[in-house]
Amino acid sequence: MLDRQHLMILREVDRLGSLTAAAERLNLTQSALSHAMRKFEERYGVAVWLREGRALRLTQAGEYLLALAQRVLPQLDHAEAVLADYASGQRGALRVGMECHPCQQWLMRVVSPYLATWPDVDLEIRTAFRFGGLGALLGHEIDLIITPDPMERPEILYAPVFDYELVLAVPEDHPIGAVAAPGDLAREVLITYPVPPERLDVFTRFLAPAHVSPARHRTVETTDMMLQLVAAGRGVSAVPDWLLREEGRGLPIRAARIGVEGLPKTIHVGVRVGEDATDYIAGFMDIARATSLTAPAGTDGQSDAVT
Repeated sequence: MLDRQHLMILREVDRLGSLTAAAERLNLTQSALSHAMRKFEERYGVAVWLREGRALRLTQAGEYLLALAQRVLPQLDHAEAVLADYASGQRGALRVGMECHPCQQWLMRVVSPYLATWPDVDLEIRTAFRFGGLGALLGHEIDLIITPDPMERPEILYAPVFDYELVLAVPEDHPIGAVAAPGDLAREVLITYPVPPERLDVFTRFLAPAHVSPARHRTVETTDMMLQLVAAGRGVSAVPDWLLREEGRGLPIRAARIGVEGLPKTIHVGVRVGEDATDYIAGFMDIARATSLTAPAGTDGQSDAVT
């Protein structure tokens, strides 16, 4: 019978590269691990691995089982964690994935009231899925995704949270005026978050339709460093308008609209269909929708609400 142990063996051998290391991770002897897989192969009449010297190569059947393990085991692990939460008196666990580099500042405004409202829910924020959040959500590795680029799937429900506009951050004395044209960037170093150009709106919705490329494309991990580079005249950057207002205070930079129509965007919260009715998930979505982009305490008091 196919059981969890067989899938765990396949996953650990794939992760660690050897039967010995996998056996150690699973607290088995190598002979016990080999025996379990040999009995499995005899039962189903298929080979899982082929030996190539000291290395193991998965057969077609082994590749199928490994893909199954990668889908099923995270769901089983999560189910066990949820049951443990219930057994210890917690209501559940909410794992939030982010597919949005600049969303962390906004998300922190959601976290505080959520933790206060749902003290018996274990909240976990995961940033490892910036570029693969949909797969993580479908694979039950996370329960909710925050994304500016929802990919429609019948099994996923998206709720819009807030609107904003991408603007071009430029030095105060930069020759680009109030509105940037695509050709303006042909002479510029364009600084972005480390996201592939095919997933950046400044490329897909602004530069590519005009068949224009920047003089150079540079990536930076943090908003603060990005804006410091812009202030120093090292390039220009496409950033959310609200983030420029918050993070750019005190810097000699300004915003230029990206094209006459601008680049409007919306942050969405996505959940698996049916799970939006779970009370603590619905509670998170309600707080997210109610969390505005107002200026934090200690600033000049001007609103950061999107206009």
